[in-house]
Parts: sequence; C-alpha cells; structure tokens
Amino acid sequence: MTADHDFDADRRLTALEIKASFAEDLLEELNRVVIRQQQQIDLLIREVQDLRAQRPEGTAAGAARLQDDLPPHY
Repeated sequence: MTADHDFDADRRLTALEIKASFAEDLLEELNRVVIRQQQQIDLLIREVQDLRAQRPEGTAAGAARLQDDLPPHY
C-alpha cells in the first residue's frame, strides 16, 4: 500500500509541477503584453499631445471649425 501511495503522491506532484510551469509561462506572456500595451499607450499620449500643440489657439475643441468645414448641402 505504501508503494501505491508513493506513486499517487508522485503523480499528483508531477501534475502540480506541470500546472505551475504553465502558470509561469502564462504570467510571463501576460507581462509582455502589459509592457507592450503600456508602450503603445505612452506613444499615443505623446501623439495626442503633439496634435494638441499643433491645434490653432482659437479653437477649444475644434468643433466651431468643423461646422465651418461642412459642405453647403448639410
């Protein structure tokens, strides 16, 4: 009975080690995704800031200017 118990414990331990390995791999992949997304967010923030800096001073949100740009049939 001890041999069966040891075999069962070894099998369960091996299954836990495999699960832990997959969890570590998943965590590393998720960390890479988060890092890449943060880099993209930082880039987009810089681009928005650049666009805001290029906007003419007189327009708050550009809405008044868009109204002027509509073709006459609207």
